[in-house]
Amino acid sequence: MANTAMTDRLARPTGSRQTMAATFLLVGMIVTVGGALLFEHVGGYIPCALCLKERIPYYVGIPIAFCAAVAAAGRAPALLTRTLILLIGLIMLYSLYLAVYHAGVEWHFWAGPTDCASVGGADLSTGNLLDEIDRIHPPSCDAAAGRFLGLSFAGWNAVASAIFAAVALRSAIARPGRMG
Repeated sequence: MANTAMTDRLARPTGSRQTMAATFLLVGMIVTVGGALLFEHVGGYIPCALCLKERIPYYVGIPIAFCAAVAAAGRAPALLTRTLILLIGLIMLYSLYLAVYHAGVEWHFWAGPTDCASVGGADLSTGNLLDEIDRIHPPSCDAAAGRFLGLSFAGWNAVASAIFAAVALRSAIARPGRMG
């Protein structure tokens, strides 16, 4: 019975709500992971192993969000559009889990992974591996690179992931009408 109700909701026609939600998710996810990449490549912050894992849901979710936005704007079958948006919601729930786990490691609520200091980042093109090893000091997963308004990058990722998950899950089953 519950399966039938969910299938019925996913088969509802789509409208501007799903188009705007898919577009918001696409842009928001690009900005979020783009910001992390800017902090790394422009700001000089070296990501820890958990930081790199937190990016994976975005790398997977962005192409799906693009497909969802195209499907919603092109009025593809409702089941396809809503399923893509639902999938984004589930991916962002996983992202939320990763971010909360990482933030908890930073606040020392629980232990982090044993490999949390093994990240890339060395420029090995010089051919002098030993100098590069001495120069690059990867961060530990339990030390936040910085905090803004009391939250680390992992904490802000948890906020963003929660918002993206809520928007996706709500719009996947919502009526096709306008947002609001």
